[in-house]
Amino acid sequence: MPPAPALAVAPKPRAAVVRSLLAALLIVLAALSFGAAPASAHVLPSSSVQLNVREEAIDAVVKIPVDDLEDASGIDLGDGKAEAVIAHEQEITSYLLAHFAPSSDAGQAWSVTVGDLRVTDAGSISTTGIYEELGTTFTLTPPAGSDARSFNLGYDVVVDQVVTHVVLVSVASDWPGGVVNGSYQVGTIRLDTASGAVQSLHVDLGGASTANGFISMVNLGIQHIQEGTDHQLFLLTLLLPAPLLVVRRGWAGPAPAKKAVRRIAGITLAFTAGHSLTLALGTLGVPVAAAPVEALIAFSILVAAVHAVRPLFAGKEAIVAGFFGLIHGLAFSETLRELDLTGTRLGLSLLGFNLGVEIMQLAVVALVLPPLIVFAKLGAYRGLRVVAGFLAGVAAVGWLVARLGYPNILATAADTLGTAPIPVLAGLWIVVGFLVVVRRRQQPRCPNSDTRPTIQPVAPGTMNG
Repeated sequence: MPPAPALAVAPKPRAAVVRSLLAALLIVLAALSFGAAPASAHVLPSSSVQLNVREEAIDAVVKIPVDDLEDASGIDLGDGKAEAVIAHEQEITSYLLAHFAPSSDAGQAWSVTVGDLRVTDAGSISTTGIYEELGTTFTLTPPAGSDARSFNLGYDVVVDQVVTHVVLVSVASDWPGGVVNGSYQVGTIRLDTASGAVQSLHVDLGGASTANGFISMVNLGIQHIQEGTDHQLFLLTLLLPAPLLVVRRGWAGPAPAKKAVRRIAGITLAFTAGHSLTLALGTLGVPVAAAPVEALIAFSILVAAVHAVRPLFAGKEAIVAGFFGLIHGLAFSETLRELDLTGTRLGLSLLGFNLGVEIMQLAVVALVLPPLIVFAKLGAYRGLRVVAGFLAGVAAVGWLVARLGYPNILATAADTLGTAPIPVLAGLWIVVGFLVVVRRRQQPRCPNSDTRPTIQPVAPGTMNG
C-alpha cells in the first residue's frame, strides 16, 4: 500500500506549532506594550520642607532632587553623586541661602543658617524612579519680640525656575502645639504660571501651650505601649502564672484571691519602677546601645515564657520584673531622645510619657487578669497557660534571632501580634463568660420555698475534718 496518506498529514502538526508560536509571540508583545505604559508614567520628584519647632528656633529639614537643583541653580553637579555635589558645597549653600528668606508678619527678616549637605538615593522604581536627593537642615531664628508661630516661609528654591516642581511643606514636631508623633501638611509652594511668580507660603502654627505638650506626651506613652507588642508580651507572660500556687516545683491549683492580687500588683509595680528609672536616665543622656537593648528585651520575654510553663523563680517574679524593667526603660528613652527637648519641656515630657505608659499598662492588666483568675478558679487554666507560654516563647526566639542580625519568619509573624489584642481580649472574656454560665447551670438548684430539705443522719466518724 502506498505511504502517501501518512506523508499528507505531517505538515498539519508543524503548522499548528507555528501558529501557536506566533500567537504566543503576539501575547508577549501585547503584554510588554501594556506593561510599558505605567513604567514610563513616572510621577515627577518634588522637594520637601519639614519644620521642627523648638523653643528658640525652628529647624527646617529640606530635601531636593539633585537634577532639579542643577537645572535651577546652573551649577554643574556632574553625575549628581555625593562627591560631585559636595565639591560644590559653597556654591550650593550660597544659592540655598539666597532663596530662603523667612520673615515675620510685620516684615522683619529671620536669621537663617544652613547645616552640612548630604546626598542620598530617593524615590521608588514604580513611581518617581530612583534619583539622587540633596538634604540639609536650616535653622530659622525669629527676631526678638516677633511671633514665632506665624510667619512667611519665604522659600522658593528650584520652584522659581522649574515650572513643574512642587515643594511640600509640613510640620514634623511642635511640642507646644501638641505635635510629637506624626506630622501634618502646612501647604505647597509652586510657580504661578499666570503671573510667573512664586507666592510665599504663610505658616500659622496655631495656639501653643504647656498643656498641649504634656497631653501629647501622655498620648505618646499610651501609643508606645499600645504598639509595643514586645513590652506588652513580657508583662503579660510574666503575669500568666500569678494566680497559681507552686507545689513540688510545678504550677498547681489557684492561689487565694488576695494573694494573687498582691502578686500581680507587686510584679506590675516592680516593672514600673524599673523602667521609670532607666527611662529618666536614658532621656537625660545616659548612653544606650539600641541593638543590645532590643535583643535583651526579646530575651526577657523568653525567660518569662519558660517561667509560665514551669517555675524558674517562683515567689521572686517582682525582682525579675524590676530587673528587666530597667532594660525596657532604656528602649522607652529612645523615643524621648529623638524629640531633642530641654529644660521644663523635657521634665514635663518625661512625666507625661511615663504616665501614659502606666495608664496603658494598667489598662492591659485590668482587662487581662480578671479572666485569667476566673480561668484558674474554674480549673481550665493549665492548657491556656502552657499554650500562651509556648507561643510567647516562639515569638521571643524569633525576635531574639532577628535582633542579633538574622531576619526570620517567626519575627515577622510576631511583629503582627500588635493587631491581635482586641480580638484576643474579646475572645477571652467571651470564653470566661461561657464557662461561668455553664458552671452555674451545673450547680444543684435550690429547693422550692414550700419544700423543706430532708436532713439525713450522719454516722459517727464519717465527717471530714
